[in-house]
Amino acid sequence: MVEPVVIGDARLYLGDCLEILPLLPKVDACITDPPYGIAKTWKGGFSGKHGWGKAGADAGLRNEWDAEIPSDDLMALILAKADEQIIWGGNYFNLPPSRCWLIWNKPERGFTLAEAELAWTNRDNVVRVFDCARSEPGRVHPTQKPVALMVWCVEKTKAATILDPFMGSGTTGVAAFQLGRKFIGIEREPKYFDIACRRIEQAHKQRPLFEAEPQKKPEQLGLDAA
Repeated sequence: MVEPVVIGDARLYLGDCLEILPLLPKVDACITDPPYGIAKTWKGGFSGKHGWGKAGADAGLRNEWDAEIPSDDLMALILAKADEQIIWGGNYFNLPPSRCWLIWNKPERGFTLAEAELAWTNRDNVVRVFDCARSEPGRVHPTQKPVALMVWCVEKTKAATILDPFMGSGTTGVAAFQLGRKFIGIEREPKYFDIACRRIEQAHKQRPLFEAEPQKKPEQLGLDAA
């Protein structure tokens, strides 16, 4: 088994999750964003005016890693590796019925890309919606999720350890560190693995800042805890 890069409470693996996952222990939660298998039909939509210029330059890579969705066997393996599950793009995959979907509503309109994205969960709760712009400074991956969105996802779990078998540029790991959680990430593309390591290393250095700032309870924000 490939040795992980260890950064604080994070273990990061460069390789294929189909090969690495069977060797890992079961964890508390999996929060991930697998390939949607839309590379062949995707018509673009990246442009500099929307802050997607740099990531858009890598859009052609979708033909390599987004050509097919994960197999049913791989999805079954992912489901078996964590008690809590949040899987972005769940509407593209063969997953069990769920009454609790998470929705990322993107306020920008006029894109050829989706105006909202869906995450399948195994939570016994109701649908939740998060409003957040699709782009943020320093975007380095064509399908990179905003840190704020992934923080929202991590907050939905009680997990001490978060697994992301499709780590990409490491946003889930950054969110996990901001909330004081442990993280296990797997990424097969060396370019994005290196980016994820750098981003998570930076989040590790900044971790004391987040731990020093007390988190407001949901009731203090006028929200429920679900």
